[in-house]
Amino acid sequence: MIFFDVTKTGRAAHRSGLMRVTTRLRASLATSAVEMIWGPKGPSWPRTVVRAPQPNDWLLTAELFSEEERPGFSNFLANRPCRLAGIFHDAIPLKHPQTTWPQSVARHPSYLKMLSRFDRIWAVSAASREELLGFWRWQGVEDPPPVDVLALGADFSGEPRIRPRTRQPGPEAGLPAFLTLGIIEPRKNQDFLLDVCAALWDDGARFELHVVGRVNPHFGRSTLARLKQLQKKYRPMLYYHEAANDRSVAQLYAKARATLFPTLAEGCGLPLLESLWAGVPCLCSDLAVLRENGDGGGCVAIQPNDRHAWQAALGRILRDDTWHAQLTDAATSRPLPTWAQAAGTLARVLA
Repeated sequence: MIFFDVTKTGRAAHRSGLMRVTTRLRASLATSAVEMIWGPKGPSWPRTVVRAPQPNDWLLTAELFSEEERPGFSNFLANRPCRLAGIFHDAIPLKHPQTTWPQSVARHPSYLKMLSRFDRIWAVSAASREELLGFWRWQGVEDPPPVDVLALGADFSGEPRIRPRTRQPGPEAGLPAFLTLGIIEPRKNQDFLLDVCAALWDDGARFELHVVGRVNPHFGRSTLARLKQLQKKYRPMLYYHEAANDRSVAQLYAKARATLFPTLAEGCGLPLLESLWAGVPCLCSDLAVLRENGDGGGCVAIQPNDRHAWQAALGRILRDDTWHAQLTDAATSRPLPTWAQAAGTLARVLA
């Protein structure tokens, strides 16, 4: 039996990438897993489960945790009633502490150390796998658990994949639109993207930019203030959507000519995959972790923070309908991973 950790998912007010991984895996595992919540007195599960975890069972978590957040977890590790499996996302709090939530920075070293005592780990990308193994080597972990790569699902909303061969919006469609998704913070690089778009607008280009994402309260307020200031100057071409649900995001994808992802660091880059699922080409930073999924087609990798290159790429995808159609065709015809496949991988190993 798989006991699936949903401790944070049920009470989260937002749907970050980490939350999406938990919710979509849980939904795809369906009856193969039983939900588990870590409370003040340790793990608990529904009363319908007639027995506690046994040595041949698994506890699977895709969440981040620490002893402070889950009192007694260290003792649970030392005296585990069952086997433990985890989903590892990234080491961004250690690589970019100056722009990461302080709580995440403080938690991450002990979290990674605890993961080294698990029985199986899946990383969300080959790049994140190497980060984890490298950190364990640095920590002197002598016998780490096996770490495989789990391909995350592109089907973000549970809706069927969009598979038009080309997108040729007519004059009634209004201005072409770009869409960017992600928490508002320096790592996601929205300030740079605003600079690029402002330069194009000043040169006479006409397009919409839709920015979707909650604000990092520690590091994102200045970006949000600038975004709102630019909204006044470039009305009605710049839009901000703070709390867009999956249905609203799907509607934004439906009108988008391309998605923009100028991020500086990622564990996987789910917005890239989800853009392709929606049939929308993606212009993204040229990062190894993004190329894992981007090189299969439908994406254009651009050097991070190269303003000239980004302006040129945005200008071209606005003007060049043939190039845009080729990218759209690649996005809609290439194979993409699904959450059902990801859950199937876990279920087979943890059976």
